This record gives sequence, structure tokens and C-alpha cells, in this order.
Amino acid sequence: MIAKLHGRGISSADALAEALGRPVSDQEGLTTEGTVIACWSLLDYYTDESRIWSSVEWAQHLDDPNWQHPFAASPQGDRRAVLHVSVRLHPDDRELTSAEWADVGHRLARVTGIAQPGDEQACRWIAIRDQSHRLDLLANLIREDGTWAAMPAQVLHVLAAECRRVEADLGILSLRDHHVGPFQQHTSAMAQTASDMLDPGRVAQLSDEAHRHLAAARRLVEKAAQQLGTSPSNGPGLAHQLE
Repeated sequence: MIAKLHGRGISSADALAEALGRPVSDQEGLTTEGTVIACWSLLDYYTDESRIWSSVEWAQHLDDPNWQHPFAASPQGDRRAVLHVSVRLHPDDRELTSAEWADVGHRLARVTGIAQPGDEQACRWIAIRDQSHRLDLLANLIREDGTWAAMPAQVLHVLAAECRRVEADLGILSLRDHHVGPFQQHTSAMAQTASDMLDPGRVAQLSDEAHRHLAAARRLVEKAAQQLGTSPSNGPGLAHQLE
């Protein structure tokens, strides 16, 4: 699972369009039982499972804190309050269920600091799943009480660490498992071949072949020694033969 931290912006509509892969529209409805698979705890005060909001309305809902708290800003004076995080699976991974994707959304919201359990003033956020093997988390960093969310200093590292935990918990492959290069594959094949050669039958066969070659070499050496041990008068003739 790979996490990506998109650049913060001032428009939830732009972030939602990027998550959907198409522009937002007042003609397209996104339900809390379909595309929006996880959300902030207070969303029930604004909608229910039978209510279908258009993608434009979802974007406006996320943007509301900008208007309710017009002077809210980060400690650095940044007004770009729209956070966009996406995570995706490798194509070879199994498909997660809706419940598993929803759990991933809640975990990302927690580790990024925008929605801690029991925090009634937490940020507004939604988790969108509309593209295969991908989940997008959209949030407004302006909390309901008008303060700015306290995010981890190394948020991308925190997200990467959480992805490793998700992989372990859900039994999906890690990034390391997906990147086995040709050299590593060749090495693995060689290791398998070596393992096959350690089979007792194969070892016995090699031993027999080695003994036969050694016996033949020994006979040649003994024959040469016998010829070299003949009388001196035969020496030149032997040397000529050996040449």
C-alpha cells in the first residue's frame, strides 16, 4: 500500500474532482453507502443514509468551515485548509471489502491528527472510494471550534508507517514484496537449483561420477609412471612419443 500526500489547497471541489477522476457535478449523487465509505462522526447531523448529496454539495460541506471561521489559519498563517491524502494497493493485491476500506479511512484520519476518537470538535472529513485499488481522504484542517488541526510534523512518514500496519493487519503485500528485481529473481532461482542439488539421490550420483573420473585419471598417471620408469635407452624414444 502506497500513500501519497497531495498539495494542500483552498478548494474542496478541486480535491474531490482529483479523487473522483472527473469534475464535480450537481447532477452526480454520492451516497454514504457507496462512494463515501467513511466520514467524520458528526456528519449524521447533516445527512443520513437515505440522503443523496451531489458531489458539488459534498465539496461545499467540506468548505463550510472556511466561511464559518474566516480568520482561521495555520501557525504559519497558511489558509490552505483542504487536506488530500490517497492510498492505493498494488494491482496484484486482493480487493479489500467496503468495511476494510472504511477502516483504512478511519485509521488515516486518526494518524493525520484530523479526527481523534471522542473529539467532538474534530475536522470535517470524508473517505472516497471511486477508483479501483485506491482510497482518498479529504478533510478541512479547520476544526469545528475554529482552531487549526495539529498534524504530525512528518505526516508522510506517519502515513507510510500506518500503511505498513494496515498491510500486516489485512494480510496484503508490502511495497518491498512487490519490488523483486530480475537479479533477485535470478538469485532465488540459483538458490532453488542449489537446494535441488542437495537432494541425497543427486549427491550420490555426483559422487559416483567423480569417483569414475578420478579412477580414470589415476590409471593414466600410473601408466605414465610405468613408462617413465623404463631403461634410459628408451628415454629419447619416450620423450619423442610424449611430444
